[in-house]
Amino acid sequence: MQKPHTAGTESDQAIRVRALESILTEKGLIDPKALDALVDTYETKIGPRNGAKVVARAWVDPAYRQRLLTDATAAIKEFGFSGLQGEDMVVVENTPAVHNVVVCTLCSCYPWPTLGLPPIWYKSAPYRARAVSDPRGVLKEFGTELPDTVEVRTWDTTAELRYLVLPERPPGTEHLTEAQLADLVTRDSMIGVTKVAASAPKA
Repeated sequence: MQKPHTAGTESDQAIRVRALESILTEKGLIDPKALDALVDTYETKIGPRNGAKVVARAWVDPAYRQRLLTDATAAIKEFGFSGLQGEDMVVVENTPAVHNVVVCTLCSCYPWPTLGLPPIWYKSAPYRARAVSDPRGVLKEFGTELPDTVEVRTWDTTAELRYLVLPERPPGTEHLTEAQLADLVTRDSMIGVTKVAASAPKA
């Protein structure tokens, strides 16, 4: 189990990573810009593609969607996505009446096999606190404004259990293939802070 963090503090591991990065940069062994680009690639492009494939399959295959909602770990494993940080998964479905948001209030537990590296904001103390106390405010800051009639549910990930949001399929996408649908799905929509748009975001 990962060590819990207190608000506003860094874990020992995070401090060690930053110290090592600083030393390697000073010695000219790594380029900070190249490192940032690499992290961004795994945070927003390569990593989340796994989860996007799962979501797209659930949108086009009702039987798979049911398996995903009933036993997410087994359904996700059908794609070969499993292992460390993804052993026990639960998928929660967004609907016109319910919008789900995922957070880890103790530290930054995250489903690496389906979403890749966690974004910096996900690990921040303000997000971890406000996703529980003021989820609508957090969603609004991400550009997601929901009617008062929509219930917002916050799911607290733990070291033993990780959540993934199955976002709503956007209208007007009935003509798209499964692969094209996967291209629309973003990491943030699978955390629940945004919705999926009918057109892919620009790179």
